[in-house]
Amino acid sequence: MTQQKLVVEADGGSRGNPGPSGSGAVVIDAETGLVITEISTFGGVATNNVAEYKAVLAGLTEAFRHNPTASVTVRMDSKLVVEQMSGNWKIKHPDMQVLGIEVQRLIAGKDVTWTWIPREQNTLADALANEAMDSERDVIRHIDTREVVSSASLEYNPVLPSSLRAPGNVNEPMTTLILVRHGRTALTEAHKISGGGGDDPHLSELGNADANAVASLVSGFGRGGVFSHIPAATAVVSSPMNRTRDTAKIISQKLGLETSVEENLREISFGDWDGQTNDQVNELWPEQFSAWRGSWELSPPNGESLEVFDSRIRVARQNILQKFSGETVVVVAHVMPIRGFVSLALEAGAAGYWVTQVAPCSVTIVRHWGPDQSELVTTNFTGHL
Repeated sequence: MTQQKLVVEADGGSRGNPGPSGSGAVVIDAETGLVITEISTFGGVATNNVAEYKAVLAGLTEAFRHNPTASVTVRMDSKLVVEQMSGNWKIKHPDMQVLGIEVQRLIAGKDVTWTWIPREQNTLADALANEAMDSERDVIRHIDTREVVSSASLEYNPVLPSSLRAPGNVNEPMTTLILVRHGRTALTEAHKISGGGGDDPHLSELGNADANAVASLVSGFGRGGVFSHIPAATAVVSSPMNRTRDTAKIISQKLGLETSVEENLREISFGDWDGQTNDQVNELWPEQFSAWRGSWELSPPNGESLEVFDSRIRVARQNILQKFSGETVVVVAHVMPIRGFVSLALEAGAAGYWVTQVAPCSVTIVRHWGPDQSELVTTNFTGHL
C-alpha cells in the first residue's frame, strides 16, 4: 500500500513579541493539494518563536491523527525552527527547548522532513495565526475532501498537463496564472471604450462590489469551493492603471499579499477612440473602423496595433513566468491582455484576440510549465458575480 504524503504548513505570530500570540497550521494532501485540516490556536502572551513551535505541534498532531503512518513534509518561513528541528542549530531558549522536545517525541519513528519557504508562500498558516490573535480562541476545521471531488477536478492533474496528448517533456515547475479582469468603471457602465490612454478611471461603486466578490472567490483557491483544486495564490501582479490597481488592492488585502506592478499589462491603446462608444467611432471614423476590425497591423488614430500590443504582452507574460516560477499568481489586467495570454497559450494568433469573452472581474486560469507548455483551465468564469 502506497504511503500517503502530507504537507504541514505552520506559522506563528506575536503582537508585541512577547505579546498576544497565535499559531496557525494547515494539513494538506500532497498528491491533490487539497487542505484537509485548518488549525488556529490562541497562545496567550508569548514570543513569535514559541508561537511557531506551537503551530508545528498542532499541525503535526492533526497530520498524524489523520494518518499515523503518513510521510509528512513540514513547510515554514521560520528558518530558526526549520534549522533547529533539522538538527543543524541548537535550541537555547528554555521555553523553546521544552517545545522542541515535544516535537521530537511526536515525530520519533515517523517520516518527517523540514523545508523552509518564503513568507509569501505561507499565507494560509499566517492567516490562521492572525485569526487566533483576533478571536482569542482555538478552532480546528476538518474539511471533507470528498466534497471537492467533482467533475472540475476528477480528471485534473495537479502538477502536470492533464491531457495525455500533451508533450511529456515537462522540465520546469508549474506556474498557475489566475487572470482577473478589473471591476466596472463609469466608462464600462456607459459602454465606452477605455484603453491604455485617455482617461484612467477608478472603480465605480459596482466595480468595488465586483472586486470584493472576486477576492472572496480567489481566497478559496486551494481550500474549498469550485476551485479548491487550484493551488492557493502566492502573488498578485497588476497592470499600472487605476482600475486594475484598485481591484488588485482588494484582492491582495483579502489574501494577505502585496501587489507588484507589471507595466506591460497596460490595456491596448485606442488612441483617439478612447472615451467613445463603438457606434460613435463607427460614425466618426467609418472607413478606418471597418479596416481596423480583424486587422493585425492597423491601429486606431494615435493608438496601438495588435502587432505592437502582442509584442509587449509576450514580454509581460515572460516577466511574470520568470519572476514567479512555480507559484500561483493572480494577474489583474484588462480585456486585451487576458485575451493575449489565452491566445499565446492556445497559439491562436490574431484570432485569439477577439474570440474570447472577458467580463468585468471574470476569472480565467492558465497553467504554464515554462513559456512553451500551457494548459487552459477555464475562461471567463463569472459564477461569483
